[in-house]
Amino acid sequence: MTSAKLDVSAQELRAPSLAPSLAAAVRHGLLLIFAAIILLPFAWMILAAVKDPSDIFSDPFSLDPAKLRAVENFSKALTAAPMGLFMLNSLIVVVGVLSVQLITSVAAAYALAQLKFRGQTLLFGLVLFALCIPVQVPALPMYIALAKLGLLNSYFALMFPWFFSAFAIFLFRQHFRTYPQEIINAARIDGFTEIEIVLRLIVPSALPAIAAFSVFSVTAHWNDLYWPLIVVNVTEKMTAPLGLLNFQSAEGVSYGPLMAAATIITSPLVCVFLLARRYFVEGVTMTGVK
Repeated sequence: MTSAKLDVSAQELRAPSLAPSLAAAVRHGLLLIFAAIILLPFAWMILAAVKDPSDIFSDPFSLDPAKLRAVENFSKALTAAPMGLFMLNSLIVVVGVLSVQLITSVAAAYALAQLKFRGQTLLFGLVLFALCIPVQVPALPMYIALAKLGLLNSYFALMFPWFFSAFAIFLFRQHFRTYPQEIINAARIDGFTEIEIVLRLIVPSALPAIAAFSVFSVTAHWNDLYWPLIVVNVTEKMTAPLGLLNFQSAEGVSYGPLMAAATIITSPLVCVFLLARRYFVEGVTMTGVK
């Protein structure tokens, strides 16, 4: 009797449990549903970009090869407005903003994370307070200042409000705190300056966090319409979203070329995320882990 019970128990232990498999199936099913919801607008945009404008709303998710107008829509999107110039302006703005943000934020985050000085807690509190201030609050004073200095309709006006990033300082500080203090002290004993410690030790170890913030920064400023709409009113300095708004005004209800222009503008962001996705996920998940 005992032997039979042991055999039954052994069989129960060897039998695979359905609960973990069922939980995994449910979890992946929910992820697929959420992914489909997120990707649905992009799918509609791409389909609208290659279809005849008259078929976009009548049958939005059909794709009849005989009615494709991809060449016409994309050609009109590239020729009806200077999309190349708009994207170049956006590239200059995002690269300029990101470069200054990294320089200022890495230095400030290192000081808050690894140095000891009077008022350190107060300064970090001000950084957290800055995270709570919407961009609309300082918009009017900055606009007046730029107007009085004659700097409107310039790349500097487009970039200036974003040179300081409280979010970047917070993100990098949380990551820099995980760096061993013993290694930093050993580097100081070996004669490293603080700048050398940052450039040769801290920054290489923080590449995932830097990549994660870079994706956030590039995406935010590439898609920004609010501030360029305020400080730019000449075509030569329009960014991609503002140029798309100008293109929409010119084209009216021609949704085919409009969606083709939106696809062109969105493509660089997709490429940037695909190239940096591994570092992005690692930087987001590991930041703050002590």
